[in-house]
Amino acid sequence: MTNWLTLPIALALDLALGDPRSAWHPVRLMGSLATRVETRVRRMGSSRLHGLTGWILVVATILAVAAGALAVARRIHPVLELSFSALLIYVAIAPRDLARHAQRVERELRVADLPAARRAVGCIVGRDTEELDASEISRAAVEAVAESTVDGITAPLFYACLLGPLGALGYRAINTLDSMWGHHDERYERFGWTAARADDIAGYLPARLSVLWIAMGAAVCRLCPLSAWRIAWRDGKKHQSPNSGLSEAAFAGALGVVLGGRNRYDGRWGDELTFGDGSCRPNLDTIPKAVTLMWWVTVLCAATLIAVALIVERTPCGSGPATELRIGAGD
Repeated sequence: MTNWLTLPIALALDLALGDPRSAWHPVRLMGSLATRVETRVRRMGSSRLHGLTGWILVVATILAVAAGALAVARRIHPVLELSFSALLIYVAIAPRDLARHAQRVERELRVADLPAARRAVGCIVGRDTEELDASEISRAAVEAVAESTVDGITAPLFYACLLGPLGALGYRAINTLDSMWGHHDERYERFGWTAARADDIAGYLPARLSVLWIAMGAAVCRLCPLSAWRIAWRDGKKHQSPNSGLSEAAFAGALGVVLGGRNRYDGRWGDELTFGDGSCRPNLDTIPKAVTLMWWVTVLCAATLIAVALIVERTPCGSGPATELRIGAGD
């Protein structure tokens, strides 16, 4: 378990600083490392075994570097270790950045600048956006908020609580590799198999816990908590991912809209999957509701996990006295 203090500090850093734009941001460095490793491994082949080799090299390198830095911080001073632990969790989450991107899409739609709105939503979705109308742009933004609530918030916080800062960073590395390699196309169908399956496994439990937090957040926002719960379990299984469909379906139920539909990726149309009841499609007013729900899910998730960490820390079998700063990756 992680020290409970690291979670609120990490969230405070994200609220204050957002996602840094520096090329030295750890997530961007993960992407650069993955690209370099892929280039070298593909010289030997593109089978599932080569993809597994590349995946292990990337994840192991990231965790080894972070663990080494954390060990140095621990030797210097417990407060430095606490600070660095919180920093690792901070770079693994992105609620403020997610909200900022969605709000940018909303602003462009409100001034009826469709080209700018398409470019803005293209920063947070993988589908082709060049021909989307206002309704489809709104849908794409809401779906991105729904899916990223798990990938960028609840899942890394869950692993931060369970496994410490290295757990949060490790999950972010797994999710980054899935976004880069986990595609169903000729180039990555075999090479990216490990990346896709690893992300499915890592996200399995956080995605299901998130349904509860989304329903609770919907209650706080005076949306539709019962529909969020019901539609998540009814429609979530439609998605080709065992995890992404749950959060999208829960958001659809909470917001009272239908999400999903036909999307085009690299010029090819994908399967038409829909989540929710009725025929009400998202519009620009749905975006701020989704962002507000995302923030409440963040608060509820963090509060739950902080409470769990506190309980474990204060029990005789936990990490010791509450005043003791024992915050290593495995503490």
